[in-house]
Order: sequence, then C-alpha cells, then structure tokens
Amino acid sequence: MIFERRCETMSRDELRRLQGERLHAMLRRVYEAVPFYRRKLDESGVTPESVRSLDDLPRLPFTLKTDFRDQYPFGMFAVPMSKVVRVHASSGTTGKPVVVGYTRNDIALWARTVARTLAAGGGTRRDILQIAYGYGLFTGGLGLHYGGEKLGATVVPMSGGNTHRQVMLMQDFGTTLLCCTPSYALEIAEVAEELHVNLRDLPLRAGFFGAEPWSQEMRRKIEERMGIEAFDIYGLTEVIGPGVACECRAHNGLHVFEDHFYPEIVDPVSGAPLPDGQRGELVLTCFTKEAGPLIRYRTRDLTALHREPCACGRTLTRMERVSGRTDDMLIIRGVNVFPSQIETALLQVQGVAPHYLIIVDRKGPLDEIEIQVEVDEALFSDQVRNLEMLQRRLAHEVHGSLGLSAKITLVEPKTIERTPGKAKRVIDRRKL
Repeated sequence: MIFERRCETMSRDELRRLQGERLHAMLRRVYEAVPFYRRKLDESGVTPESVRSLDDLPRLPFTLKTDFRDQYPFGMFAVPMSKVVRVHASSGTTGKPVVVGYTRNDIALWARTVARTLAAGGGTRRDILQIAYGYGLFTGGLGLHYGGEKLGATVVPMSGGNTHRQVMLMQDFGTTLLCCTPSYALEIAEVAEELHVNLRDLPLRAGFFGAEPWSQEMRRKIEERMGIEAFDIYGLTEVIGPGVACECRAHNGLHVFEDHFYPEIVDPVSGAPLPDGQRGELVLTCFTKEAGPLIRYRTRDLTALHREPCACGRTLTRMERVSGRTDDMLIIRGVNVFPSQIETALLQVQGVAPHYLIIVDRKGPLDEIEIQVEVDEALFSDQVRNLEMLQRRLAHEVHGSLGLSAKITLVEPKTIERTPGKAKRVIDRRKL
C-alpha cells in the first residue's frame, strides 16, 4: 500500500523541481526568522538568492547537534512560541536536551509521514496497532500514535515497559502491528515464552522497529521468535521524530521521504560530499517543517544512498540500514569498531541469545575488550566442554570480523539488563 501515491511515486525530475522550490522558500524563511541561521549563512558568504538549485547545497553550512544545545531551549525555532503547539526533546543524558517545536501544520505533516511508514509495511485502517515506544518528550510514542490514527488503524497506546501486560493485550485485543525498539521486541518474545504464549498463534503479523541500530541477524531472530515481518524505520528528534524513512515490503533499503527531508552522504571526517552507493554520514535538510526547518543537519548515522526505482513503485531515494553512528564508534587498539559489527558476528553463532554487553577497559598501555553474551536456555545447563566450544567459536567470529581478540564471557539467560527504550550495549571504562 502507498499512502500518498502522488508524493511517493513522482518522477525524479518533478521531485527535483519540488525540492528546489522548497529549498528556496525554506532558506528565505530561516534567514529572516532565525538569527542563528542568518549568522551562519552570512559567515559562509551565502544568501538565499545565491542558491539556485540543489547543486548548491554543498555551499551551505552544516548544522550540528551542539548548535541545538547552544541555542537551548528555543533559539532554533523559526516561528514565535504562540504558533508552537508541541515541544519534544531528546533525553539530554550528555547535557542540555535537544528541543524541537511543532506547529499545527508540523503535527499534520508528521502524522502523514508516519502513516506512509506504516502503509509501506502493509498497514491499513483494519489493523490494531500496539505502540510500545515510550510516550512523553521522546518522539517515538506520540509520533507512531498520530501516524496510526492518520492511517485509520486502531491505536493501542501501551507505551514501553510492563511487558507481561504487553503480551496480554496482544492476546486480548488481537494486535496485528507492533511498534517498539528491536531489543524490546526480543524482550516481549522472551516474556511470551515464559507465559507459554505462542506469538505465532496470534494475529500479530508485522513490527516496526527503530530508535537504535540493529543488524540483519537481529531481524532474523525477531522474525523467527515472533513469527512476523520486521520493518526498519528511521527518524530522529532533530528532524521530526519517526517518519523520516522506512522500509517497504521489498526490504531493499529505507525510502527517505525526500519531498520533505533531503538526504546527502558526506565523508565523516572532511564533510565532503560522497557519491551514491558510498557509505558515509547521513546529512538531512528539512524543507517543510515550519517550527524547525534544518539546513544540512549532520545526523552522525552511517549509511549509503541509492536512487534506482524500487519494486514497490516508490521513486524515493533509498538509504541502507544504519550500521552505526560516528559517535558510537570505539577505537580499540587502533581498530574502528561499531557495536553493530560485534552484534553481527555474535549472532552468526547458534546457541547464543541476542543480548550482549561490550565492556572496554585499559590495563596498562593496551585496550582490552570483554563481550558478555547470554546463552540460550537450552544450552546453559549443557556440558562444560560444549560451552567452552561455543566460547571459542564466538571468539573466532569476532576476531574474523574485526581483527581483534576479545574475551568472551558466557552469562546466564536473562542476566543482561533489558529496557523498553534503547538498549545499552557498551560500557567504556577507559579514561580517554
């Protein structure tokens, strides 16, 4: 199903004309309404009138997450507070939170792009949509909520946590679609097994998972344990929340809703533009959000872009699944390591659960890495010799994938902390 067919299937030429018009209008607006952007554009020697097409985008300055914190709380807004009907914010665990605002039109836009997301995964007004993302300042819960209502589905605003109740409502309400983080989907599957509930016997048929990087192996685990089709969705607080990009049923990358959010890929170090197909840092320009338009926002997410038509009929640019974030990258003994790479290596091995914790420490001059991995229930009580073999296989996979030796610690099932929000995968004890 395509929710907004005209917008999602227009020709590339028509789309590029629309993007150019929206870029011009946005630049004029922010130059007049946002002192921060006026100063940035003046420093770059660029005026709205000098930007003639999308080809001029590399001349424009980047926007960084630190800019939001420097302008805290409302300095990035392009409308007066009398027109802002909602604010959301990031968790702010590393300082002041990133604050974003929405006008009534922004809320309507958000609902439409999330409805596109759900429709791309086969969602319809006949579905019962259970939302297990957190509600509140975090954008996940309310974003999916409004999108589900716009689609016409029946929305169950469960929020995160209370996993036993999540499973009960799936049974009693006949939930057909689930929205949560991929790590929490596995927690739901575990609790269902404890309750002797076979999720495959329920109407549940699809899940929309995002808010944290997850591997293809994690997708396979979720689909096997829940008996559903898993869809990768993408969004971020600074842009709008969920509803920036999503997979369709072809599962050949995530369609970026580039009539509103224009994607580029740049070199993470130099900031230079990279060609389609080459992996780098995703940069997004937000044309149409009234309260919070953005010029070339550096997301820190690593991906690549492809513009070939998709089998689903959409002509929108597709981005590969995010493999990690530049600010999540660990440098261990001179090797760049992303948690998602370790996840991929671990889940190649049968007998381990998809729950792990990476602990990095420094003893003397050298970094040390320990990976705690949960063992499947069926194997935990197995012979010591078999567990030792499993340990060696995991160490071999990690070394083969990363070129690093790691200490593998097998731990009892359900000992690594679960959370309905973003999973904590790394503890870095080094004082760098």
